[in-house]
Amino acid sequence: MKKLLWLLLIPLAALGWFAYHRNNSAPPVPFAKVLRETLVSTLPTNGKVEPIEWQAVRTEQAGLVSKVPVQEGQAVSQGTPLAILSDTGLQADLDAAEARVAQARADLATIVAGGKELELAAIESDLARLNVEKEHDQKEYASLRRLADKQAASMQEVDEMKSKVQAAEMGIEALNKRRAALIGRSDKTVAEARLRDAQAAVELAKNHLAQTVIHAPISGVVYNLAARPGSYLNIGALVANVGQTERLRVRVYVDEPELGRVHEGQPVTINWDALPGRTWEGAVERKPANIVALGSRQVGEVLCTIANPGRVLLPGTNVDAHVRTATVTNALTMPKECLRRDANGVGAFVLRGERLAWQPVSTGASSLTRVQIVQGLAEGDAVALPTEETLHSGEVVTPLRQ
Repeated sequence: MKKLLWLLLIPLAALGWFAYHRNNSAPPVPFAKVLRETLVSTLPTNGKVEPIEWQAVRTEQAGLVSKVPVQEGQAVSQGTPLAILSDTGLQADLDAAEARVAQARADLATIVAGGKELELAAIESDLARLNVEKEHDQKEYASLRRLADKQAASMQEVDEMKSKVQAAEMGIEALNKRRAALIGRSDKTVAEARLRDAQAAVELAKNHLAQTVIHAPISGVVYNLAARPGSYLNIGALVANVGQTERLRVRVYVDEPELGRVHEGQPVTINWDALPGRTWEGAVERKPANIVALGSRQVGEVLCTIANPGRVLLPGTNVDAHVRTATVTNALTMPKECLRRDANGVGAFVLRGERLAWQPVSTGASSLTRVQIVQGLAEGDAVALPTEETLHSGEVVTPLRQ
C-alpha cells in the first residue's frame, strides 16, 4: 500500500509543480478591448493669437513719456489718448511763431494801406499844398496873360508866373512818385512771403505740439503697450497696438508632415492655460503658402478665425489648438499606446487563449488617445497595453483586464 501511495503522489506532485511553475513564469500583461465608437480625429498643436484688424501706433517725434492714460487690454475708441510726451519748449516755439505771424500781418497791412503812416501823411499834406498853389498860380498866370495882351502887364511877369505853375506841377509829380514807391509791388510780395513763412512755422509748431499726444487710430483693444511713464521714445518707436478683438485670428503652427490633414473650413478648438476649462471655437481660414522654421520644428502657419465673446482672449497670447481633421462614425478603435512598430511593420499583440499573437493592422484616423483600425482586428479583441517587459508572439501571459 505504501508503495502504491507513493506511486500516486509522485504524478500529483509533478503536476502541481508544473502548474505552479507555469503560473509564476507567465508575466502579467494589461489588455484593452477593441471598440466601435464615433472617432473624432484631432491634430493637436500650438499657436498665437492676433487680431484680424489692427494698427501699430508709433511716435512721430522723439520725446520723454510723461503719462500713459491707458492699460494693457483696455478697450478704447478712435482718438483716445494712448500716451502723452513732454512738451518742453514746444509751447514757447508756438508762441514765438504766432508773434511772427502777427508782425508779418501788420507789415503787410501797412504796405497795402500805402506805406508808413507818417510818410504818407507828409506826402498827402505836401500834395494838398502844391495843388492849392498850382491852382492859384494858374489863375494868376491866366490873369497876367490877359493884362499883357492889353499892355497892362509885362511879359517878364507872365513868364515868372508860368514858371511857378510848372514848378508846382513838377512837385506834385515827384510826390506822387514818392507815394507810389512806398507801396511798391516787390515790397508787397516780400511781405506776403514773410507772412506765409510765419504761418507755416505756426502750423509746424502746432503739429509738433499735437504729436505729443498720441491717439488711437481705430477703436479696439490696446495690446503690446510699450510706452511707460518716464521712458524715452525715439521717432518711429512703438507705443502700442490697437486691434479689433470680437473676432480673432490664430496663427496655428502645424508640423510639415501633418499639413496634408488640414483643410480650409475644418473646426478648430482653442485652449488657453490662463483659463483652464474655457474653449474658443472657430475654423481653418487659410492654409500656409510656405514652410518656416520654428525653433527645431519645420511648420506651416495655418490661419484660423475664432469668435471671442466678451473679448476675453488677448492678442499676443500663446494658446493650444486642436484642429478636427476628421469624424468617423462606427469606427473600430483601440488605444494608441497598443499600436506597435517593428521590422515587420505596424501591428498589435492580441490575446489568443493564454498566448500573445502578433497581428499586423492598418490604421485610419486618430484622436488624442485612440486610433482607428481599418483592417486586422475585430470588435472585442483584447490588445496588449505597454509593459516594462518585452513581449513576444506566442508567449504565455497572465491577462490583466482594463
